[in-house]
Amino acid sequence: MTRTNTHLLALNGFIAAAYAALTFVAAAMNLAYGPVQFRVSEALTVLPFLFPGTWPGLFVGCLVANLMSPYGPLDILIGSAGTLLAAWLTQRTNHPWLAPLPPVLSCMVLTGGMLTWYEVGFSAQFPALFAANALWVGIGEAVVCYLLGMLLLRGLPRVPSLRRYIPEARQGLARARKE
Repeated sequence: MTRTNTHLLALNGFIAAAYAALTFVAAAMNLAYGPVQFRVSEALTVLPFLFPGTWPGLFVGCLVANLMSPYGPLDILIGSAGTLLAAWLTQRTNHPWLAPLPPVLSCMVLTGGMLTWYEVGFSAQFPALFAANALWVGIGEAVVCYLLGMLLLRGLPRVPSLRRYIPEARQGLARARKE
């Protein structure tokens, strides 16, 4: 069965809702915003590897989630753009082990920079604090994307009702990783 525009729209809507809901749960535990964050919803940023065309859903979900950010419009704009870039680049990766890398790097640079600017502006403290913020954000993102994201990449192709929506070439890559 081929994927239609309706299927893709529905999948994007589901992903957007899941991303926002998971972020709100993480926020309730003080894990979604700030330099030390384990935003479980970021594991979903690997989905464009399996389901090309789902980057808009991730962007919308992040945008909705960042409406609650304590960093205000800055996080709404930059944080959401970081997730958009990460998901778009993930769609273009060729190996499942590379799929989590764009979210980690994008979040490190953009979210780390946004947090640093929010805290000290472009003062003399910016370079050192950026390095620290990027490191902490990157560690959290790597944990979420490489642990939970890889579980998604490994498990979703095994779900028969989802397998038909994953391009054959991507199913082979996911299977090659398991063997």
